[in-house]
Amino acid sequence: MASEDVVSKTTGESAVSTIVNLAEEAKLASEGVKAPSHALLSICKSLIAGGVAGGVSRSAVAPLERLKILLQVQNPHSIKYNGMIQGLKYIWRTEGIRGMFKGNGTNCARIVPNSAVKFFSYEQASSGILWLYRQQSGNEEANLTPLLRLGAGACAGIIAMSATYPMDMVRGRLTVQTENSPRQYKGIFHALSTVFREEGPRALYRGWLPSVIGVIPYVGLNFAVYESLKDWLIQTKRFGLAENSELSVTTRLACGAAAGTVGQTVAYPLDVIRRRMQMVGWKDASSVLTADGKSKTPLEYTGMVDAFRKTVRHEGFGALYKGLVPNSVKVVPSIAIAFVTYEVVKDVLGVEMRISD
Repeated sequence: MASEDVVSKTTGESAVSTIVNLAEEAKLASEGVKAPSHALLSICKSLIAGGVAGGVSRSAVAPLERLKILLQVQNPHSIKYNGMIQGLKYIWRTEGIRGMFKGNGTNCARIVPNSAVKFFSYEQASSGILWLYRQQSGNEEANLTPLLRLGAGACAGIIAMSATYPMDMVRGRLTVQTENSPRQYKGIFHALSTVFREEGPRALYRGWLPSVIGVIPYVGLNFAVYESLKDWLIQTKRFGLAENSELSVTTRLACGAAAGTVGQTVAYPLDVIRRRMQMVGWKDASSVLTADGKSKTPLEYTGMVDAFRKTVRHEGFGALYKGLVPNSVKVVPSIAIAFVTYEVVKDVLGVEMRISD
């Protein structure tokens, strides 16, 4: 009888244990199902916040962005835009408010997926590089160095730029065309289809090489300088800026502005060459390029090196920095507006996100 009680007791305990195990497995399975859904929702909210922030910030500085491109590609034989103030006045006088924002729709349509891919790629590249670094160093507590952050940022920039390059190409042409252009692109899709039909699919990636080379120091330095400067301020507690291992909005804004200034200054000549190469092959090109028929556009290049050589030979080394002033002026307000917009949208969506991630 006692043996039967023992067997019964053992069987009961076994059954209870089995039920408990099944319950735990069910719980884990349930969590496993819910986690991806929650993660996907968070990613979507992050992309929405980043996309809105990018669109609003780019729209706010659209006149400066357009002037920068016009200065980069205008025909040196017929100068219309001599500087930032004069250029903005000329656009306002000749084209009105619409001229100030020409090409901005394409820019916004491009920046949303570009930002999404760029930040997602940076997170993935950072995680992969950090894992490899810890494996090789044998230090599980190691953090990314500025050089490794530069590499992760460069990877993210190349992927994002390549994924959205055709949009950037037609954005440049829409931005440059004026009311006096022989033929007008009617919009994003009309420009894409026209370039594809008249110049071939390769034309949509004209200027891609200098873009790839330029994006390495630009995006790479942006991430590296921003993250490293933040870490340095937090660790050293310089100037009393760090409080409880956190930086204020103003300090983060200053870090972002410093990062943007360094990155765009180093990579700017490649941006000028890229933009000029995008204009090559444009039938009935904008009057900005052809100098209203007074002389043919010199923007005929066989490649990146040829573009550099001809630009410096015909216009001097300073031509590689045309448009740098309006580009520099827009860095701080662009970052400020992006930061504030991001925070507002984040609060509306009710999700915690770090803008520095």
